[in-house]
Amino acid sequence: MRGRSVGLVVAAALAIGIGAGFWLGGRGTVTPSQPDGEQKALYWYDPMYPQQHFPAPGKSPFMDMPLVPKYSDDANDKGQLAVQVSAGLQQNLGIRLATVTAGRLERSLSVSGVLAFDERDFSVLQARTGGYVERAYGRATGDIVVKGAPLADVLTPEWAGLQEEYLALRHSGDAQLTAAARQRLVLSGMPVDLINRVASTGKVQLSVTLSAPTAGVIQVLDLRPGMTLTPGATLARINGVANVWLEAAVPEAQAQGLHEGQPVQAQLPAFPGDPVPGKLTALLADADLQSRTLRLRIELPNPDGRLRPGMTAQVALHPSVSAEESLLVPAEAVIRTGKRDLVMLAEDDGRFRPVEVVLGQESKGQVAVLQGLQAGQRIVASGQFLLDSEANLKGIEAATAQDAQPKAGPALHEANGRIVQIDGAQLTVAHGPFLTLGMPGMTMTFPVADQSLLDGLKVGAQIRFGIRERDEGMVVEQIKVLEGQP
Repeated sequence: MRGRSVGLVVAAALAIGIGAGFWLGGRGTVTPSQPDGEQKALYWYDPMYPQQHFPAPGKSPFMDMPLVPKYSDDANDKGQLAVQVSAGLQQNLGIRLATVTAGRLERSLSVSGVLAFDERDFSVLQARTGGYVERAYGRATGDIVVKGAPLADVLTPEWAGLQEEYLALRHSGDAQLTAAARQRLVLSGMPVDLINRVASTGKVQLSVTLSAPTAGVIQVLDLRPGMTLTPGATLARINGVANVWLEAAVPEAQAQGLHEGQPVQAQLPAFPGDPVPGKLTALLADADLQSRTLRLRIELPNPDGRLRPGMTAQVALHPSVSAEESLLVPAEAVIRTGKRDLVMLAEDDGRFRPVEVVLGQESKGQVAVLQGLQAGQRIVASGQFLLDSEANLKGIEAATAQDAQPKAGPALHEANGRIVQIDGAQLTVAHGPFLTLGMPGMTMTFPVADQSLLDGLKVGAQIRFGIRERDEGMVVEQIKVLEGQP
């Protein structure tokens, strides 16, 4: 009886198993289903390195922490990823917006410089013959002297012999020999005033007084009593002080628009409130490799001698303004990373996203934007660093300058023609060839983009008109009546 019961149980189990097998086979394989509301991850990222994306979850290779998923419902596409901040929170964070405007950048530069001697205004006193210094007049390096100021008395034996020969020939009465002897004195380097004194006195002048050839500051003085002079030796160097040079450096990125002859204003701490006008005389050819600056040479007049080399000065430069307009934004709105420049673009509904920009010149708190923005757009001028940090944590990548540039529209094609018919907003023209289109001359009817273009036009008028390709075909966008037409 017991064995029979066990057999019945086994048979029943087999039957249930076979029935379940047939049922599963009819229904197919059962797999776990994903809840309908579950978000789909685009990628995983490390909040400390949001620019690095990973295709699967796991631990960050940079930090010992799990990767964070980025879900697809955050935005429709990469270009729409943005940080959203409510109006109340914007006010609490002190977020301030600015508008991208079109205009000309009024540039001004302020650089520091140091005064130096005008190296074009100097004179050198050299020994023209051998001799001995008998007397020095107490001059020293740094002294200011006038032209003709005595520096030293020198005994010149060689010149004494030439003077005796000249005087002897004068007494002979031979005019030609006398003239030749005098010319020999000149060629020996003897000053003209000394030759005239020998001729007028009839006596040999053994001693010669060396004097300053020009007015200025003594830079070099090598004249001491008792010293021996050799021909060609430099005895003194004198720099003039009628003008001084101002040496300044300007960043190479800001040097555009500077040119020689440009007026400048210099402010000196020694003379507060008394600007000194000057002129930019040279942009030196070499740039400093360390500071990436260009050296400028500015000339300042110094008629009263109050400007001394070594003084510091602040120089105001006004580079020439370009005739072309550019997009301008506040310089404080730019996030400079060292590798690229970013701004936070403000969109509707409190959304902000980073945009890479290409910058131009900067002046007076404004900077020109060459690529990345359009006129009329709004950007964050204050609080942009907080938004940029939040964008980095969310893995939002900045749009490149090329992506942000507006796409160029279809080209405008122009040709000459004669008006055949005007019918409402339709213009029939017998036109010549459109060279940019490769279209031969013919008679065609074109729709007009703006009916006001037809005001004052008459049938038979000779015109120059432009067409552009649109969805509805070639549309007239420009009309100009040629000269001589009514």
